[in-house]
Amino acid sequence: MEINVREHIDVELKKLEEKLLKLGKLAVDAISQAVTALKEQDVAKAREVIKGDNLLDELAEDIDMSCLRFMARFQPLGQDLRTVSAIMHMAVDLERIGDYGSSIAKRAIRLSDRPHIKPLLDIPRMENDIRKMVDKALEALMERDVKKAEEVCRMDDEVDDLDQQIFRELLLIMIERPNVIEQATELLLISRTLERAGDHATNLAERVIYMVTGKKVSASQIRRPKGEVI
Repeated sequence: MEINVREHIDVELKKLEEKLLKLGKLAVDAISQAVTALKEQDVAKAREVIKGDNLLDELAEDIDMSCLRFMARFQPLGQDLRTVSAIMHMAVDLERIGDYGSSIAKRAIRLSDRPHIKPLLDIPRMENDIRKMVDKALEALMERDVKKAEEVCRMDDEVDDLDQQIFRELLLIMIERPNVIEQATELLLISRTLERAGDHATNLAERVIYMVTGKKVSASQIRRPKGEVI
């Protein structure tokens, strides 16, 4: 009987993990497509991102309900409880990352009828870093790999550095060219949105560490001290 219950638990946890992986792909795709729409001034692509947000929200809600049913059915303890709890929390962070993609897409539409005030290099770099962070965090989940989760936390330093660099560059542009302040402000807000997406990616890593070790660790304990720049 115990072996049979264990098999059922493992099967259901596997299903939850697969749903989370799907949600993760939708979330990072939303960010990536939104930044591409911004760079290419592609209104149609931006609208696709906004439209796809409903599917992402539905999947996040499905994961939440599935986790609640799992807990009601199996009343898990120990690592099983930590795992289902981690999945619930990670789904919230991934859903939020997807929301950020929709937010960037809306700003991309507003900026689509005007030429770029500067080459868009660092914003796509931020997006690429965030995709890597989310992918690695989900790999850490599937592999129960604490070291990979810790790497995610350290990767957020690069995202923060790029955000600060973008801020400095756009501030200078606004001082020198007051006529582009509105566009520069939109780009500043996009950069800040991506920085927040990076924070949610580190949340994923923190959940994995807790799931595997049972110890709550903050990303700030792993990454370089605030204010220190490489």
